[in-house]
Amino acid sequence: MSRIIIFANGELPNIEKTRVLIQADDYIVCADGGTRHALALGLRPNLIVGDLDSLEEADLQKAGTRVVQYPRNKDETDLELALNQALEREPASVCVIAALGNRVDQTIGNISLLSDPRLAKLNIRFDDGVEEVFFCRDHSKVEGRRTDIVSLIPWNGAVKGVRTKGLRWQLNDETLYPEKTRGISNEMTDPAAEVSLESGLLLIIHRRL
Repeated sequence: MSRIIIFANGELPNIEKTRVLIQADDYIVCADGGTRHALALGLRPNLIVGDLDSLEEADLQKAGTRVVQYPRNKDETDLELALNQALEREPASVCVIAALGNRVDQTIGNISLLSDPRLAKLNIRFDDGVEEVFFCRDHSKVEGRRTDIVSLIPWNGAVKGVRTKGLRWQLNDETLYPEKTRGISNEMTDPAAEVSLESGLLLIIHRRL
């Protein structure tokens, strides 16, 4: 399977910018209430996953697709369950839409899901057309426009040997610390920027302007 799109139940700041992310052959998985976003974009989900506590009955009927329902008393969020379902299909890449915003606890929890070691070799990113969020474990490329904002945030400890290209304030074999804000709000100077590191886990947040 080439690519899976997962719709979470967060916010979409600009639905038209989200629309350009969708490709004709994407396999669409919706995490419970994320179904509303797929329907708003005129998409029919291939699969709906969750406890269905935030999915309107009308949307469920409109989607008319396969549902994997879980009990409300569960240990995982609907997005984690949807992600597990996606991984079983061994996709080449995963794009999670609407995983940001709405609630701080949900947003942090969602981002934490991306740190799962099982995802280390998978191209997986959160993207809503405005902001793109992913982890760099060795080398990553950010594609956008000049003046786009790129923030580099150490995750679970210091990140060593950080080098960048195509950013206004370049890093050359630097260490970034989680209690410091040095990596926040850098700017792209080229249509593409590169980030590499020697050790650690680095969260990259790319905001398109």
